[in-house]
Amino acid sequence: MRKLFLLFCGIVAGFIIAHYVNKSPGGRQFFEEIEQGRREFKDAVSRGYQEREAELLNALNGVKNALDDFKK
Repeated sequence: MRKLFLLFCGIVAGFIIAHYVNKSPGGRQFFEEIEQGRREFKDAVSRGYQEREAELLNALNGVKNALDDFKK
């Protein structure tokens, strides 16, 4: 129970510190850079997922076409 309380206190303290850091121009720029990196990472993961999904769909279509040709 004590560890959970300390975790909660750490999270709250982190939010308070981030709030005060965000008030300064340098802090705001720091958080904007972090946000930009997060967006770029999210976009890269999304693109990779979509590319892999397209590859797998093409492979499945190839298998389906091969099975259709085999049945004829």
